[in-house]
Amino acid sequence: MKKYFNLFDFSQRVDYKTEVLSGITVALALIPEAVAFALIAGLSPLTGLYAAFVMGLVTSILGGRPGMISGATGAIAVIIITLALSHGVEYVFATVVLAGLIQLAAGSLKLGKLIRLVPHPVIFGFVNGLAIIIFMSQLDQFKGVDGNWLQGTALYILLGLVFLTMLIIWGLPKLTKAVPASLVAIVVVFGIVAGVGIDTKTVGDIASIKGGFPPFHIPAVPFNLDTLILILPYSAIMAGVGLIESLLTLNIIDEITETRGRSNKEAVAQGIANITSGFFSGMGGCAMLGQSLINISAGARARLSGIVASVMLLVFIIFGSGLIEQVPMAALTGLMIMVAIGTFEWASIKTVTKMPKKDIFLMFLVTIVTAVLHNLALAVLIGVILAALFFAWDNAKRIRARKYIDENGVKHYEMFGPLFFGSVSAFSEKFEVLTDPNEVIIDFAESRVVDMSAIEALNKITERYHKVGKKIHLRHLSPDCRILLARADQIIEVNIMEDPTYKVLTDQKALNKITT
Repeated sequence: MKKYFNLFDFSQRVDYKTEVLSGITVALALIPEAVAFALIAGLSPLTGLYAAFVMGLVTSILGGRPGMISGATGAIAVIIITLALSHGVEYVFATVVLAGLIQLAAGSLKLGKLIRLVPHPVIFGFVNGLAIIIFMSQLDQFKGVDGNWLQGTALYILLGLVFLTMLIIWGLPKLTKAVPASLVAIVVVFGIVAGVGIDTKTVGDIASIKGGFPPFHIPAVPFNLDTLILILPYSAIMAGVGLIESLLTLNIIDEITETRGRSNKEAVAQGIANITSGFFSGMGGCAMLGQSLINISAGARARLSGIVASVMLLVFIIFGSGLIEQVPMAALTGLMIMVAIGTFEWASIKTVTKMPKKDIFLMFLVTIVTAVLHNLALAVLIGVILAALFFAWDNAKRIRARKYIDENGVKHYEMFGPLFFGSVSAFSEKFEVLTDPNEVIIDFAESRVVDMSAIEALNKITERYHKVGKKIHLRHLSPDCRILLARADQIIEVNIMEDPTYKVLTDQKALNKITT
């Protein structure tokens, strides 16, 4: 039965059954990942589980993207591993709090809209790289405690259970969507293993998840400048990585659900969540694309699923650890492999022959950097920088001039295309200073002076004409460009008659005079 679920300022139609079942599925899938990421960072499993609970709960309530799941992530674990090993967990908690403050400031300053600068090929590369990471991380489950690949019966059992899980997740939705296929797959595989007594790896073989409610704890670090200098670089990188991964995930979920999230609100929520996580013994985190896709593919669209996932995760930690530790890792491995398959943008491969070569290059580069270095922020940053350089290069080639001499013997240069640092050289080459008549007009009606490099180019060209005793006029320059021009007295004549400036009248008498 569908009802309305209101939470703070958010109101939407919600299917309670779908939201609750999706939340339980996500909670089960969160456990091994949170434990694994904590161990990667050199921290206790509960540190990752507490972060998953706090991050998931706070962002589900306050975030700008209903249905998106946040928790402890591998990108964050990679950042803090050095700090955790060299200075201990207390400095990690302090770093998480400071990172949250940075994210909170970024969201409050409305910087979340900068995610619009990320081109689509970069998003494709990010998603594909993340899918590869998710898939490759599951291969560890096919290794024994000695680090060697499983062989014989143990391998065949694991493969069989993994394929059974994948088959259920793939096939059940074709029969019914009454319950999430992921949850059914986990329950079925768990029942087979428990009923038959199959000896296979379980969650408990990775680490114990038993614990209590996350304890409130002020990081036990010296509150001085030395501590700030130490943790600030880690916090800044963590904040940046967290925001990039979260806002890209938000965009991807927006496309899937054909709805629109609020990036600045999500940035604020991520900041508050990390601050809370640092004070409640968590390692911090950000949005999780894999878990979010599990949630969305199960039909969840509201905040309730994320809240249920967080609460159930805490319930498992406090009351159900003994049962959850018996869940076969094969079920969760199969689930995550299906997530990896669903995450990968297969359409990006089909459109390779139809995309511009530079876009194909960007997509594959971001994919490789993401998959190899496991550094999502660096991959996206490289992609954005290269995309900006490609854009600048393309526009640098678009500056052109139409030349003609009028009946008065005045030569006109009508400029087309933007004049900026990349196009100033081509701009300067357009002029024939020595052979031009004594009077020249450069018209910028179809051009735009963009930066200081362009202003300097204008100064130089006017100076070249001035040295040979010729007069030059610059027309249709915007007011800001005219102010910036350094030599605009007798050398440069700016035509302002065709560039009217419209001002808002606030004087009531002036308004009355106009209307009468």
